[in-house]
Amino acid sequence: MRGVFDVRGVLVLATALTPAVSLAGGFSLNEQSASAMGTANAGAAANPENATTVYFNPAGMTELEGNHVSFGAAVLDITGDFRGQATNNAGQSVNGDDGGDFVPVAVLPNAYATSQVSKNVSVGIGLHAPYGLAADYDDRFKGRYFADETELRVISLSPSIAVTDNNGFSAGIGANLMYAEGTLTKFQDYSAQAPTLAALPGGQQFLNQSNGQGYVDIEGDDLALTFTAGMLYTFNDNATTVGLSARTGTELELEGDATLSPYPDTSSALTGGAVQSATLSEQVVVPLEVPESLTFGLRHSLTDTVTLLAGGTWAKWSRFEALDVISREENGAISAIGDAKYDPKNSRSEDYVGHVSENWQDTWSYSIGAEWKATSAWTLKAGYKRDETPVNPNYITARVPSSDRDWLTLGTQYADESSGWTVDVAAGILLLDQVTIDEREYTVNDEPLPNNANLQGTYELDAWTAAVQVSKSF
Repeated sequence: MRGVFDVRGVLVLATALTPAVSLAGGFSLNEQSASAMGTANAGAAANPENATTVYFNPAGMTELEGNHVSFGAAVLDITGDFRGQATNNAGQSVNGDDGGDFVPVAVLPNAYATSQVSKNVSVGIGLHAPYGLAADYDDRFKGRYFADETELRVISLSPSIAVTDNNGFSAGIGANLMYAEGTLTKFQDYSAQAPTLAALPGGQQFLNQSNGQGYVDIEGDDLALTFTAGMLYTFNDNATTVGLSARTGTELELEGDATLSPYPDTSSALTGGAVQSATLSEQVVVPLEVPESLTFGLRHSLTDTVTLLAGGTWAKWSRFEALDVISREENGAISAIGDAKYDPKNSRSEDYVGHVSENWQDTWSYSIGAEWKATSAWTLKAGYKRDETPVNPNYITARVPSSDRDWLTLGTQYADESSGWTVDVAAGILLLDQVTIDEREYTVNDEPLPNNANLQGTYELDAWTAAVQVSKSF
């Protein structure tokens, strides 16, 4: 048990340093390597340039002679602009603003190392952020009854091993020990109860002091394990390499606590007293599906100085059907409210604190890229990637206002052959489609709730990304 807690401590520290954000690929993060970013990750499963192959395809470790280390960081800056309007449960227009620039800047560090332990076997390890999501609206956001803060931070420790037949074929496997922590907040709308509360002693005072709303804060964390397996084959002419990498899925169980404050406690008012302001709390779990994925890559040396790259990834995001907050207690105070709202027919055995219908869809992403070795030390790179969003257009939410995106990148690499040091720098822009939102509340069976809560509008999103990476072979 001591070893488990030691690893968890390392992951907690790394996660604390890793605010994360994702747009198109669900909550997957593309920013794992500056060397791969230069070509928009094209062909990364077949292009083991350095120790970052631990992430993209562990089989590629056999292509690295001796020992290799790589470490770096990526920055992802997204500007989000919402324009629209909202109504509350009572059908009244919600006063407020458009939420501000609700996406924080993300800094994503990574570190990898590999070692060739024999002519047939290589091992490696990586520390990186494979998944993440972040959005934080102004407190006066018109859609605050649907979303305030949404955050998911995941850090993975990935030991790997690979073998080769030294005749062009390699295979590798890795384990991914992931630590995840998440936060979900929103404001609670009391507009439907306002007439009843106002008629009770102290009720109007509560509405005035609380501005007719409460605040829900949910936090939790979990450890989970997935696996990565890959293969790599280089044809006899040594000009063409193909790679295939597969990742298993899992379900994170983010266990933690939910609080709701202030909440109008009417128990004493019904016996002659006054409505009191209360704080409710409950132990909860948030199940979160991490998808299986399959990535293929192709690398072809067109000439001695020009290399072409291509690849694609399929991800089973249809696993993610709903964002649920489920009670871990019997007769919980918050789930007594939520379950009556989200599961009025008692069709499920769970007690619900919260529910958001998602019904995500499986996705494909495609990328192409090229590298030009301009001199013995300098290499120039360029790439393009088309990334589909898994978000169902019928269930777009303020928590994940995602769209398909195009990623255009440029990169450069300087390699000092005598010392073994290599520096990669890459940057890119993300072109995102406009997102139209018409969010409502649904039951756990995807039936619209009988209230007037609604958020309508459009999102305009712009983003750029940059990364730096230092690698060393010895």
